[in-house]
Amino acid sequence: MKNICIFTGKIYIAAIMNTLGFEKKTNDTRVVVAMSGGVDSSVTAALLHEEGYQVIGITLQLHNHDKTLQKNEECGVNQNIQDAKHIADSMGFEHRVLDCRNRFQNDVILDFVESYLRGETPLPCARCNQSIKFGELLNTARNLGADCMATGHYVRRIMGLEGAEMHRAVDSSKDQSYFLFATTPKQLDFLRFPLGDWTKDITRKHAKHFNLDIAEKPESMDICFVPDGSYAKVVEKYSPNAFRPGDIVHIDGRVLGQHNGIINYTIGQRRGIGVGGGHTENNSPLFVTNLRPDKNQVIVGSYKSLARNTIYLKECNWLTDIPKDGLNADVKLRSAQSPIPAKIFKDKIILKQADFGIAAGQACVCYIENRMIGGGWITESK
Repeated sequence: MKNICIFTGKIYIAAIMNTLGFEKKTNDTRVVVAMSGGVDSSVTAALLHEEGYQVIGITLQLHNHDKTLQKNEECGVNQNIQDAKHIADSMGFEHRVLDCRNRFQNDVILDFVESYLRGETPLPCARCNQSIKFGELLNTARNLGADCMATGHYVRRIMGLEGAEMHRAVDSSKDQSYFLFATTPKQLDFLRFPLGDWTKDITRKHAKHFNLDIAEKPESMDICFVPDGSYAKVVEKYSPNAFRPGDIVHIDGRVLGQHNGIINYTIGQRRGIGVGGGHTENNSPLFVTNLRPDKNQVIVGSYKSLARNTIYLKECNWLTDIPKDGLNADVKLRSAQSPIPAKIFKDKIILKQADFGIAAGQACVCYIENRMIGGGWITESK
């Protein structure tokens, strides 16, 4: 549909865009919706279907049935596929299941295990978004002739002067931009996030409006392939030798005790280190400051010894140009952290103030005000 406007004797044709930003009717616009079986993605699909878009819901099959995952499967992984299919069937749009088990095994689960063995603290949900959801699934959406792919993530996609930008969600408590830092400009151009302006309460109200059975379905806070929240069980399945005992060493070189596998420790950890009192002046607490897998050592020290100002990154993804002399921005080094000021370079971050407990394997995500401009995977900090 187009509007015809006449100014000073000339005719201008102004195209009317639909709510997803396309110059076409909604019923001529095909949208693939990534449906996890949860409330957010289900409401996203229902909203777009109600508007009249050609919705195709796709649910990822990520897990094999084995003893490590069996309990997790019984608690809802297969149920999620059934929930998504039921919603699609009841509302009358197409639903498919995309088998990504092999790629998920290699790109997410094994990467998770190898990251722990390197003494890192992995971030598998961001890896899954990078490789599976915005990789395998997005490619499938394109092959189906979709105009775009929509997800239930709480982020905002805003058109800027140079194209699509990713901004933090209106509800800061639900914002998921940290986990989407690896989204490329080309992917962002194809993606849509209908819930970015909403709070979770509004989403649940819409779920009830659509009479969705999953309106009160609780959110899963666990990593989907980690049964009972036990990372060690997953690592042990793939690498039984990961639990070799070794030394707990103070930063001054003293051996203070023994550990039963470095995978049981993370940078910044204070509790459960396994070293009694009497090793420091005034009996001040000890923190894990470093992990040395090559020597099978856990290094401990004071809280002050955790201070780091410089962070090195790999596999960086930038949604804006980073000048050679750097860019002033804010960064998040952990998903729940409030952004802190820093100077951004293409593969290095210099913090304006020291941060404590920076872990390799996590992501450093950068922001200018509410706009997420990219980031990278942390390899080292000094």
